[in-house]
Amino acid sequence: MITFEHVTKQFEDGTVAVKDMNFSIEKGEFFVLIGPSGCGKTTTLKMMNRLIPLTKGTIYVDEKRISDYEINELRWNMGYVLQQIALFPHMTIEENIAIVPELKQWSKSDVQSRVTELLQMVGLHPETYRYRYPHELSGGEQQRVGVIRALAADPDVILMDEPFSALDPISRDKLQNDLIDLREKINKTIIFVTHDIQEAMKLGDRICLMQDGEMVQLGTPHELITNPANEFVEQFVGASYGLQAGFDLRDVLEPVEISYDPPRVIDVSATLEETLTALAQDDLIYVQEDDDTIGMINRQQMIEYVSASLTEGGERDV
Repeated sequence: MITFEHVTKQFEDGTVAVKDMNFSIEKGEFFVLIGPSGCGKTTTLKMMNRLIPLTKGTIYVDEKRISDYEINELRWNMGYVLQQIALFPHMTIEENIAIVPELKQWSKSDVQSRVTELLQMVGLHPETYRYRYPHELSGGEQQRVGVIRALAADPDVILMDEPFSALDPISRDKLQNDLIDLREKINKTIIFVTHDIQEAMKLGDRICLMQDGEMVQLGTPHELITNPANEFVEQFVGASYGLQAGFDLRDVLEPVEISYDPPRVIDVSATLEETLTALAQDDLIYVQEDDDTIGMINRQQMIEYVSASLTEGGERDV
């Protein structure tokens, strides 16, 4: 779907923001770019739709170089959601959502139908919200509109640049859950920039962790937790002694009662590292205590446990 081949970005002042990036994003994937401030993640995102021109290398979209696309064609096929939301204050919610469809000369009835469909999709009653103005909405409601505005013309790709970072924790968690639900209703490729490892673990199919303009590790949440490439990854993800020390498998397992001997088992006294190692080999394992099966645990449960135990920047809640 999207491929980076030896992509470098150097600004006029000599700053190299992105260095020789090579990766591919699959169609329908939720791909997260993460790293500390100044690591080049937003620059990487903006090069995809040519908001920032690359210096060296090539970016392909559907095996076609982005430089070969007419600029409006490229950007109309890439919805863009900003941290600042950027709704036009003098326009109604319907008018905000309709901008790109109208530029593409959709009929008025098709635009209205699309606005209705999208508002319903994110739980905003169409007849209540379509005629309101941005200042009449809460921050979370405005960001929902920002997301569906990016979906309005049915693009194949959605670029999201720290879209929830300005929201309060409750609104942020709700919108993350909404985005997970939304993924089940749409077939879009999503590239998501964040500095929050918990958010990345919760949302991403794969995570690209960057440092100083370079890709340090690319993998699934499970891979970053169980097999960090170096100390920077280990510290950023938080798979460190502090997380290990507070681990109790009883807090994570799902209780079960079975009448047979399960094929894959681990003792309830297992450490976090031992549990992750077992789950690296099998997606689901059973937990035993004194030879009795008391529960089961799967990879997704462990990923959610680790991400919930982290704060921004990879440090553990204490």
